[in-house]
Amino acid sequence: MTMILQILVYGLQLGSTYALLALGYSMVYGIVGMINFAHGDLLMAGAYVAFFIFAAFETTPSNMLIIIGVILLTMLIVGALGAFIEKVAYKPLRNKARLSALITAIGVSMFIENFPRALPFIGPNARSFPAIIPVKVIQVGAINVTTIQLVTIGAAVALMLVLYLFVNKTVYGKQMRAVQQNKDASALMGINVNGIISLTFFIGAALAAVSGILYASTYPTITLTMGSTLGMKAFICAVLGGIGDIRGAMLGGFVLGIAEMYANYINADFSYGISFIILILVLILRPQGLVGKETVEKV
Repeated sequence: MTMILQILVYGLQLGSTYALLALGYSMVYGIVGMINFAHGDLLMAGAYVAFFIFAAFETTPSNMLIIIGVILLTMLIVGALGAFIEKVAYKPLRNKARLSALITAIGVSMFIENFPRALPFIGPNARSFPAIIPVKVIQVGAINVTTIQLVTIGAAVALMLVLYLFVNKTVYGKQMRAVQQNKDASALMGINVNGIISLTFFIGAALAAVSGILYASTYPTITLTMGSTLGMKAFICAVLGGIGDIRGAMLGGFVLGIAEMYANYINADFSYGISFIILILVLILRPQGLVGKETVEKV
C-alpha cells in the first residue's frame, strides 16, 4: 500500500506538468479550432529562457524573490513568443483549410527545435538546469514527499484554478468564450477577435513556460528536443479529458501522469506506450473525452 501511494505522488507530479501543457492545446483548439503541434516546443523555450536568465542573475535557491521574478519574466517572454508565432505563422492561414495550419504548426515546431542549434550561445548540446528549488524530503505518514513535488503540484493546481476563474469570471474570459462559440457574431458585438486569439496563445505559451521550468527542476537536463515527446503526451491528455475543455485538460494530465507511473512500476518499457493505448481506447469508447460533450457538426 505504501508503494502504491508513493507512486501516486510521482504520478501527480508528472501529471501536473502534462496538465499545464495540455491547457494550451485545449485553449487554442477551443477558440481557433487548430492543433498547435509547436506548443510542446514552448515548454523547451521556457526551460532555456529561464536557464539563461538564471545564469545572468547568478541566483541561488535561497533567493526566492529573484526566482519568482525570473519565472514571471520567463512567462512574459515565452508568452510573447507564442503570440508572435500566432501572428506570423497562423493568422494568415486562419481562413484556409485546417490541413494548411496543421502542416505549418509542424514546420514551426521543427524550426524552433533546430534553429537554436546554429546559435553559438545555445548549440546542440544538453545543459544542466540550476537547482532553483531546495530539495528536502518530507515524511507524510509512510510516504516521502519532496519539496519539488509539492511545488510542482501546488503551482500547477494554483495556475489552473486562476485560469479557470479568469475564463469564467472576467470580461476577457467571457470574450474568449464568446469567440469560441462564434467568431463572426463576437466581432459584430464589438469584441476584438484577433486580440482575444493572441491573448489565448499568450496564456497557453506562458503556462507552457512554467511547465518547462517545473519539469527541468525535476529532471535537470534540458535539450532542444525535450518538448516534442512531452508535447505529444500533453496533446493526448487534452484529447483524453476533452479537448477544448480546461477541466478536461487538467483531469487528462493527472490521469495520464498517474497511469504512466504505475505502468513504469510494472514494466519500464511499457510506460511509454501506455499513453497511446489510452488514446486509442478513448477515441474508440468516448471520442469526446472524459468530460467533453458530444457535438453535432453541421454540414
